[in-house]
Parts: sequence; C-alpha cells; structure tokens
Amino acid sequence: MNYIKVMTKLQKSLIIVFLVLIVDQLVKILIKTNMYLGEEFSVMGDWFLIHFVENNGMAFGIEFAGDYGKIFLSVFRIIAVTGIGWYMLKLVKRDDVPMGFIACIALIFAGAIGNIIDSAFYGVIFNESYGKVAELFPDGGGYSSLLHGKVVDMLYFPLFSGRYPQWLPFVGGNEFLFFRPVFNIADSSITIGIFSVILFYWRLFSQLDKKVKEENEEGTIEATSSEDN
Repeated sequence: MNYIKVMTKLQKSLIIVFLVLIVDQLVKILIKTNMYLGEEFSVMGDWFLIHFVENNGMAFGIEFAGDYGKIFLSVFRIIAVTGIGWYMLKLVKRDDVPMGFIACIALIFAGAIGNIIDSAFYGVIFNESYGKVAELFPDGGGYSSLLHGKVVDMLYFPLFSGRYPQWLPFVGGNEFLFFRPVFNIADSSITIGIFSVILFYWRLFSQLDKKVKEENEEGTIEATSSEDN
C-alpha cells in the first residue's frame, strides 16, 4: 500500500510546513555564518545571484520604521500566523476541502513562521554581519534583543535592466531593473501559496463560506429543537 495515500491531511500539511522551515532556516544559517552583509556570488550567470542582505520588515524588504514599528510587525506576524494555523487545522478536518488547497495554506503558514523565527530570535543568537561573518551563539551575545532580529534574504534575480520610455509620466527616461527585490525561501513559500490559491482555488472560499453558514444554521435549528423538546 502506498503510504502517501493513507497519510492524513494533517500529516501531509505538517510535512510541508517542516520541509519549508528546515530548508529556509538551513539556508539562512549557512548564509549568515559564511557571508558578510552585501557579499554575493553568481549561481547562474548574471541573472541568478546569492546576495546577502537583511531587512527589518516584511517580505521583499518592506519595512516599518523604528523600534516600535519592529515590535508591532513582530507581534502582528505572531497573531497572523496563529490565525493561519487555526484556519489550516479547521480545513484538515473537513472532507470537502481538497488537499491542494490545504497545501497552499500550509505553504503560507510555513513561510510566515520562517520569517518570524528570524525576527524573534536572530538578534539574540547571532552577532552583526557588517564587514564580517556572523557567529552563531557568540560569547558577547547577539546584535539585538528578542523580537528585534532582522530577516535574512539572499535570493536575487536581476533578470534584465533598461530605461523607461520618455513618454511615461514620472518615470520616463529613468533606469529600471527587473527583478530588484532580494528575498528568501520563506517569502517564496508565502508567494507560491497565495498565488496558487488565487489561480486555482479562489472560488473555494465562497463555497466554504456558504457551507459553513448552512452547517451553523442546521446546528442552531437542532439546538432549538432540543430545547423545545
């Protein structure tokens, strides 16, 4: 018997989450302990580079300014990932939800956790990477405190560059580079999960919402009938 076929939806979801987390954190630790900030090397020509950067914020380098912004973002991430995890657990209990949709939610959940780990703990377990390679668990302590860590990014795809046409408003004549943001495995996992939901499962939300409402109404009717009896 094929073991994969007899695995529960929860088991498959957890495998997806753990695999993403293991790869994400392994790559980040290797980058952090072998490269200094700003260092890069080519993987495939000039269009795929490993370029080590860190950011204080969200996916693809988006940031909130200041210490309070950082704390807010970290707390928001924890609340959001808790909500996603709760939603995933509800989905795996339903027989009418395809595994493909649950896998998308698992990818989003894993990616969110991956970046939370950086944000929550990297400031404590690593020292700075400016002009040097960082140490894991350094004697002098980390570069920051709990919830003030920086997210490690390294995947860089500067596929092509050029200039905007002169007739374009605001940006005409300016140089552009595609794709400029540097990101990580966790970001990729979130992006793949979100776009897969949009492309393949966007109708499922309304269908599930309708079924949940019907089930709640049936439960209310049954409860009322029991009270009357």
